[in-house]
Amino acid sequence: MAVNESKEMYLETILLLSKNGGTVRSIDISEYMGYSKPSVSRAMNILKEEGYIEADYRDGIILTEKGRKKAAEVYDRHTTLTKMFEALGVDKETAADDACKIEHCISDKTFSAIKKHFAKYN
Repeated sequence: MAVNESKEMYLETILLLSKNGGTVRSIDISEYMGYSKPSVSRAMNILKEEGYIEADYRDGIILTEKGRKKAAEVYDRHTTLTKMFEALGVDKETAADDACKIEHCISDKTFSAIKKHFAKYN
């Protein structure tokens, strides 16, 4: 099953929160994303069922290898597209907002071509 935009956003959020150290909890995700606790809880159950996360009371929410891989891909698209837009003269906030929208719908083939082209000039 393909990962949709919502799942990608959750995985990226878990990755970013885990980089800060400490335990990632549903409430942390809820506050970071501005979503209700029940919405986050439903999403975490789906991600757990699909093998993207492990979750328990003591360790919190942890990305599995599958989840880490997908989250890293999404984060790479986000950061690469943001840097590219900024290099084109777009302000930082707009660049990040636009990258967030595009990162979920761009094909792997197109992103790879953009990344390869952008690497030549930076």
